[in-house]
Amino acid sequence: MRGSNAVIELTDVRKTYWMGDVEVRALDGVSLTIGEGEFVAIMGASGSGKSTLLNILGLLDGYDTGRYLLAGSDTHELSDRRSAQLRNQLLGFVFQAFHLLPQKTAWENVALPLSYAGVGRRERKRRAHEMLERLGLATRAHHRPNELSGGQRQRVAIARALVTDPKVVLADEPTGNLDSDSSEDVMALLREIGSQGRTLVLVTHAADVAAQASRVIAVRDGRVVDADELAAEQTAAQQAPNKVAS
Repeated sequence: MRGSNAVIELTDVRKTYWMGDVEVRALDGVSLTIGEGEFVAIMGASGSGKSTLLNILGLLDGYDTGRYLLAGSDTHELSDRRSAQLRNQLLGFVFQAFHLLPQKTAWENVALPLSYAGVGRRERKRRAHEMLERLGLATRAHHRPNELSGGQRQRVAIARALVTDPKVVLADEPTGNLDSDSSEDVMALLREIGSQGRTLVLVTHAADVAAQASRVIAVRDGRVVDADELAAEQTAAQQAPNKVAS
């Protein structure tokens, strides 16, 4: 870990879903620690448990047993109000589908977390414009999402994630809806964010994206596994159709 202080600590965390009479162990005893200032990628295939893990890290979902400490706060059985407070104080989110409100301008979307925190309109506007300028979108502040490219929309989403100065940024497949050039731009921006001492947790199914983090945590069948082993399995699976075709 880059930082000496742990921001995220999970100990034997388990989460089970029921699909009819079938028990699905989404997380099956996950333990991990992420330090202050680390850029960590959580990698796994669809259904591996990585999305469930992200939802728990983001206080968007609870867990059955185990322990999750977020910046020293025990998150088990938090009230909805306290969860919302911690999310707003400590976390920023970047989603694959951007999750921008279509009727609002770029700066209004960026300012939303500040509104939830009770910041006045004038200060919200100032801080939102300042963040958009830092991310190279000053001239797009009054554009709505449908007037922006995919890469620009993701930059707006990143600006929204950063505007509250969170301890941790959680990015869920942030390049999944982008072309290759926009993906490279967004990853360069995320690397820059990580280099500035902020904790960044990126969830992805792609080994090439995960490789850009300082550390990879691999998840399979709800458990943390060896990252090199998982990457080798993915490579073999990708090459198998080519061998059949040849």
